[in-house]
Amino acid sequence: MAGFDDRKHAVEVDFSAGAQVPLSGGDSGQTAATQALASAAYRDGPVAPLVDANEATSVSKPKLSLFEPNLGEAFSRAVRVRMLGGGRKPLIQSFGTDPISVVDHCLAATRLRKARDIKLTLVMVVFGLFFLPGVLLWLVGFQLRRTLAGAQNRRAGVFGVLALAALAGLVLVLAVALPLGGLLGLYLIAMLLAPVVGWLVAKRICERYAKDLRAYWSSLLGGGGVGARIPEAVPQDPNDKEAEKLRQALIRVAAEQHSNVVFYAGPKGILGMGTRWGSWQLAEELTPAEGVDDINPFRSWDVVRAIEDRLRLLERGPLHTGGFPKPSVRHWVVAPVGEGAKEVARPDGQEVESFQVKDFEIQRICNEQQFGSGNRHYLGVQFVLWDGQLVLTLMITVTVLHHTLRVEVTGHALGPVHPLFTTKPSPKEKSVAKHVKFWETKTVSLPLVETPEVVRLAARAPLTWFPPVLDFLGGKLTLPEPFGLRHTWANQPWRHRFMADDALRAATPVLRAVHTATVKVLAANGVDTDKFQARSSFLSGAVQAPTPANADRYDV
Repeated sequence: MAGFDDRKHAVEVDFSAGAQVPLSGGDSGQTAATQALASAAYRDGPVAPLVDANEATSVSKPKLSLFEPNLGEAFSRAVRVRMLGGGRKPLIQSFGTDPISVVDHCLAATRLRKARDIKLTLVMVVFGLFFLPGVLLWLVGFQLRRTLAGAQNRRAGVFGVLALAALAGLVLVLAVALPLGGLLGLYLIAMLLAPVVGWLVAKRICERYAKDLRAYWSSLLGGGGVGARIPEAVPQDPNDKEAEKLRQALIRVAAEQHSNVVFYAGPKGILGMGTRWGSWQLAEELTPAEGVDDINPFRSWDVVRAIEDRLRLLERGPLHTGGFPKPSVRHWVVAPVGEGAKEVARPDGQEVESFQVKDFEIQRICNEQQFGSGNRHYLGVQFVLWDGQLVLTLMITVTVLHHTLRVEVTGHALGPVHPLFTTKPSPKEKSVAKHVKFWETKTVSLPLVETPEVVRLAARAPLTWFPPVLDFLGGKLTLPEPFGLRHTWANQPWRHRFMADDALRAATPVLRAVHTATVKVLAANGVDTDKFQARSSFLSGAVQAPTPANADRYDV
């Protein structure tokens, strides 16, 4: 879903049983960014890098670090609750990505983990419930080790390992030394050994599912185009309320993605489109042409429609060579919000249908709401490049105040997703010296899931059926607001040479097309175009060497 489309959108979601959900919803040119974001749902490792990727993201401190989530678990749950939860706040459009696909992969990853947790819960019941004192002792030992070593610095916990070994040894000595015979003595020994057997079984389960999760992660970033299976979104009968609720939530996300209302958050720029890096204004007085008594009355909408028709021809050129891909041209209603706003409010009423402002209301805003309070109208032309990693948007607004016509073109750029999302899974292995030829080394594979991770997963598994309890004990990820999948983790494009070139080059032909269409309308209505053409020539020369700037920040 590219965000821009000059046709009316009909949200169509295929929920046929067993079907795989396509990654890009039928739109091309945005798979890389979508797959990069979706891959986070399958990742392992600590959640700290995700928090570092956006300073507004936070994770509540766990009461017990043994229950804390990893990156994939935290991301999947946070995105799923934020985008599909009941009573949620409005979403910001994710231009250049398909948010439905990302949510689908979060659901699919959760489904994989739930299948794993069912097996781990059974292991905990068989090897833990009947030997609960021993399981609690082992868990206390591992929690003590994590506390001493640091939750994420598992290899540095020398004191934690010693404490764990000392605890196990002490209990074992007591079990052997105490004068307890018969069943009670056997139970004390089994109480310590049964959790170890359960750990061996749990380790095999965790290893198998870790391979599956990493396979999805690797396939998404490798361009394999793996789809997400979410059979729980397919109602099995008319009374399947949970599946129907999920289906409606997905449709709502798709409808919000196609909304024609965006929000301008001051220095943050247009949410979802990026900050404004350039601005070019054509503002001259409307005077009759020579030999004309008075100009023919026209409205801002007439100029905007002429500009729109001209912009749709940007892909055409006089030479048989490369050039623009087909641009997406769309009318936007831009609402102002505060820089520090924590949520936005989408307009409603008779003028709005499925989160889209109707055409007649857009035309009224264009002609009448040009000064003072209220929303504003912009005509936007957008290019989704680099497989969705670069989103270029140029917004055009036309205002008439007294005798002055102003045509303003502003450039917005949304850069690639954070490098965190594009890192592929690295194999867990290490180099060791050979036994005979000790001067040579060989690479040996390490377990995908280490012992502390097996214990963490097994301890969390029974509590996954009670998410609020798990959030309370292990902490949860809080996403920045106003939330949109794409702009939340987007970088600036200016550090990438070719992306910066693309952004700068797009401004010149768009600006000239806008000016050509404007002058044509003015001339047709008896306006003296000399001043407009002179100003257009000046801007045409100045825009040949544009430099990105913080156009939304005023040094006052």
